[in-house]
Amino acid sequence: MRAVVQRVRGANVEVAGERVGEIGRGLAVLIGVTHEDREDDSAWIARKIAELRVLADDQGRMNRSLLDTGEAALIVSQFTLFADTRSGRRPGFTGAALPTVAEPLVTAVIVSLRSLGIPVATGKFGADMTINFVADGPVTILLDSVERPGRDGLGAAPLGAGKDARGTATA
Repeated sequence: MRAVVQRVRGANVEVAGERVGEIGRGLAVLIGVTHEDREDDSAWIARKIAELRVLADDQGRMNRSLLDTGEAALIVSQFTLFADTRSGRRPGFTGAALPTVAEPLVTAVIVSLRSLGIPVATGKFGADMTINFVADGPVTILLDSVERPGRDGLGAAPLGAGKDARGTATA
């Protein structure tokens, strides 16, 4: 699962000219899901979004998170984050999960953020959306759950990898 996190002074999303989601200060987040993603990827991405210290403290330093400030998140599903651009000029999207897989995982991110007390606005899954935001900074961060510690079978080695059952390092 990938998330592009943009610190914003304000953001909104429209579908067919109707505003369906809007936030003031906070984070606008585009989320893409691939075939291998699972519920624990959603939980990890949600926790990273909530705890990412990219919001200004009283001295103007990036030292606070959504949990610290009470600011909001705008979550928009974005399958094109898994575009394959290695050859040709037209991107391929076979790396993106089907909507039946992606929608529940994006919804799980939203539910997790709300359960942490973070105000969340959303786009409309699968719709053609217009997203407007005023970048703050600008600060843009890319998160990818394949890089999370303990992700078994994909990306980073599982926790404890490199040691045998006795704790001895293995080659």
